[in-house]
Amino acid sequence: MFDSITPLLSDPAAWAALVTLVVMEVVLGIDNLIFISILSNKLPPEHRQRVRRIGIGLALIMRLALLSVIAWLVGLIQPVFTVMGNEFSWKDLILIAGGLFLIWKATKEIHHTVDPTPTHDVLDKKDVMISNAGSAIVQIIILDLVFSIDSILTAVGMTEHLPIMVVAVLAAVTVMLLAADPLANFIAKNPTVVMLALGFLLMIGLVLIADGFGFHVPKGYIYAAMAFSAGVEALNMMGRSATSKQEKARLARQVADQAEVRAREAEAEAAADPAH
Repeated sequence: MFDSITPLLSDPAAWAALVTLVVMEVVLGIDNLIFISILSNKLPPEHRQRVRRIGIGLALIMRLALLSVIAWLVGLIQPVFTVMGNEFSWKDLILIAGGLFLIWKATKEIHHTVDPTPTHDVLDKKDVMISNAGSAIVQIIILDLVFSIDSILTAVGMTEHLPIMVVAVLAAVTVMLLAADPLANFIAKNPTVVMLALGFLLMIGLVLIADGFGFHVPKGYIYAAMAFSAGVEALNMMGRSATSKQEKARLARQVADQAEVRAREAEAEAAADPAH
């Protein structure tokens, strides 16, 4: 192992590949992290951090496990059957299944947000707050598997050096671990951000299905759209914050004016009262 690592330490191309791959893995991990954050926020507060840690830990274990069976993983891209001239591999089927699950989950959460009134619809359940951490972990495992396969196949396509892949995966998961709680808390405190994040999950689900059917959408376009949407939402939040501060200042001035009026009235009453 060390014999294979030592030559890479002095190879500028290896360092460039490592930096590029770390950035790619971090960006790919954002999708996974958004899903984990939204799902964990549905749990009681005492379980949220633990479930986030478990979800990210499982993501790391899956990625490292897939790296240990790269030959098998690469074999997943070989066609297994053909339908109307379209070849499908196991990777395609996994991406389609994961995309459908992601669309179903995001649609369900959007339904709860837009129409919180309980109904008998299959997409609606009265227990909006998940009480079973095990159920949340199972859902996280399903999406971890899909995102892990996509992540590792991206790594395999960018470099042939296993140590570089391992370091990149460890770095990306470390970033996810550090960002998990702040991101989840930020999403929980900003309802409009929740809807934006659910919209991201819908888009990611559609992209996974498109990839599964052979229609590759460059990820640069996807993340550019996400960044633009996040920038617009940031401006909206800044505008709402400024308006809120102005409203609070106006109310404070109004309270001060009312207090001053009451003080003057009290002084006038005291001056007019012969007993004083």
